Amino acid sequence: MRTAELHLPGLRVLEHELDVPLDHADPAAGSLVLFAREVSAVGDGAGRPALLFLQGGPGQEATRPAGAPLTSGWMARALRDFRVVLLDQRGTGRSTPVGDLPGMTPAQQADHLAHFRADSIVRDAEVLREALGVDRWSLLGQSFGGFCALTYLSLAPASLRSVHITGGLPPVGVHPDEVYAATWAQMRVLSARYHERYPHDLERLRRLHAHLAAEDLRTTTGDRVTSRVLRAAGHSLGMSDGADALHALLERPVGSPAFRADAADPLGLARNPLYLLVHEACYADGATTAWSAERTRPDDFGGGGEGADLLGDPALFSGEHVGDWLLDPERGGVGALAPVAEAARLLADRPWPRLYDPSALDGVARGADGVPVAAAVYLDDPYVLAEHSRATASLLGARTWVTDELLHNGLRADGDRVLSRLVDMTAGRL
Repeated sequence: MRTAELHLPGLRVLEHELDVPLDHADPAAGSLVLFAREVSAVGDGAGRPALLFLQGGPGQEATRPAGAPLTSGWMARALRDFRVVLLDQRGTGRSTPVGDLPGMTPAQQADHLAHFRADSIVRDAEVLREALGVDRWSLLGQSFGGFCALTYLSLAPASLRSVHITGGLPPVGVHPDEVYAATWAQMRVLSARYHERYPHDLERLRRLHAHLAAEDLRTTTGDRVTSRVLRAAGHSLGMSDGADALHALLERPVGSPAFRADAADPLGLARNPLYLLVHEACYADGATTAWSAERTRPDDFGGGGEGADLLGDPALFSGEHVGDWLLDPERGGVGALAPVAEAARLLADRPWPRLYDPSALDGVARGADGVPVAAAVYLDDPYVLAEHSRATASLLGARTWVTDELLHNGLRADGDRVLSRLVDMTAGRL
């Protein structure tokens, strides 16, 4: 392992790099660089227990310790009890990036990308834990990071002191079609709430959908803006500030540079292609996805095939829903994805192995010998459904804080309160 040290106000930061196998079952198949920051408070912080932060995504790098000295937020709270390990999951941040995978056929690209799910991330984390000399550590998993935490509990529970999950307790053994059907239903609820808050936007949406059908409007990157793109802007409704951000977009003149720039790539796929490439695979607990979100898209969300958007209800927005259309810039997709488009289609048809072992998870958090698990479950979360999270918590024997006060970004919006509550729960103080 290669380590560099730097100091920020109030913080000691160790930057670690190490090599991990692309395929942990076949180390001879190549390697990747894994990067992580180890952050501790000055003084005795370096001697505190380790907390591994697993970032949401997939395809997002870990939070950076910006704005030091830290006085608020989840990281400031964490550093009171822990030293925090910020892992750039494989393919993100300073770990080996995915990129365009040049020199590979689409089939080779797909085989390469198949190693970027939670099971590989957990095995990377185990290599890192051993390199750091940590016997057991705690986890904080946000969103997709919670999916990784559940896989960790399946694969290596003996390595864990406690587990804290925020907006990320996934379903176990549930087919992706059932998951996405439920997320469409929740987006229907959040779309209605949006129009209660901004009732005058409905008429503007009607005009926008009609305009996009009649005119060839392009983003500042050259991709076409379609009704699908407009609906996908509703992805932000899962966040506490998302309705206001969506309204700000819709009130801009449709041909203005600001609208054309901000309407581009609402899911951030040009920056984080892994989000598209393995998003549905995150739910493939022993299944083939076959573009599940698109197959379960209701007709009034513009479902029903090519050109059906105008038949849908203009009031409705989509959420964390990806599909083949995102690979075609003429349908509103992202041109930057062209080098991996065929690989994405192959991944959609791939039969995936299971991510979770129900027998290992059953009661893993119960009793004196169990791993304490606490999860924040957001009732209105359109990405990770409360009904699924509660069922998984019951399987684990995990403690839950179920609340309608926060949305999917609760850890970012009110991190001190959220993490304090979960730490108190795993410590038995609540």
